[in-house]
Amino acid sequence: MRVVVTGAHGKVGRAAVKALADAGHEVTGVDLTRPVFERSEPGQPRYQQAELTDAGQAFAVVRGADAVVHAAAIPDPTANPPHVVFQNNLMATFNMIEAAVRFGVPRFVNISSETVPGFFFPERPFLPDYAPVDEEHPIRPQDPYALAKHFGEQLMDAAVRRSDIRCISLRPSWVQHEGNYERNLGPQVRDASESGAGLWSYIDVYDLADAIVLATESDLPGHEVFYIASPDNAGGHDFAAVLREHYGDRIELRPLARQDASGISCAKAHRLLGWNPKRSWRDYLDENGRARQKR
Repeated sequence: MRVVVTGAHGKVGRAAVKALADAGHEVTGVDLTRPVFERSEPGQPRYQQAELTDAGQAFAVVRGADAVVHAAAIPDPTANPPHVVFQNNLMATFNMIEAAVRFGVPRFVNISSETVPGFFFPERPFLPDYAPVDEEHPIRPQDPYALAKHFGEQLMDAAVRRSDIRCISLRPSWVQHEGNYERNLGPQVRDASESGAGLWSYIDVYDLADAIVLATESDLPGHEVFYIASPDNAGGHDFAAVLREHYGDRIELRPLARQDASGISCAKAHRLLGWNPKRSWRDYLDENGRARQKR
């Protein structure tokens, strides 16, 4: 398929571009990085610069595509003014799905976020109702990032109501790669009290890229939402024990697939997408949360 990947120079988009190209698709990467006039490396996907909050530029990059993977976004609400985060993330999503509907693109993969339920960046903190968190958890966002991601999922709902497009929204957990495992997850491996709002959950960027390929190739009808997280937690902790130790009875504990389960359940992605992650924090860190030496 001819697949357009937005945010192609970001952490998620870069891995998605490679995975989709390796799967045999003709990929066009889109981002804000200025292109240079140089001969392309052999096999390098086509690149196009675009500001996706501008509808004309969004329509220009979508035209002719068989599928769109929309990963472009300001990645959290903490480093930009709130209105900038909300306007950028929501309008880019609106323009991309609008263009896809008008051009008759059959597939759209929306990179949403684990933050949608609202307990990651709230001004008035609260905890999840239960764990592991799944797609049925109530949604109560307060911050501009989670709100925009939530509304983005609603844009997918509207698109399938008014057209024949098929949409999948992926909610990745905290995305890790070779260069940031020790910095991000090392503290959680060493000390379970460093749980974070995601309850020790994480996802390897290459496992996420595999999920994006499956979602792009999927024929699931309508709009489906999937959490994407590694099945184990950062540190390999006994999940039930550390949840009780650090949160008492404030979070309901639901059945676990394994003792060292993640705080996010990906059972739906396993069941409907056939997604089976292959990587773990243990591939990058030792039991003390330090980077493994390359051999």
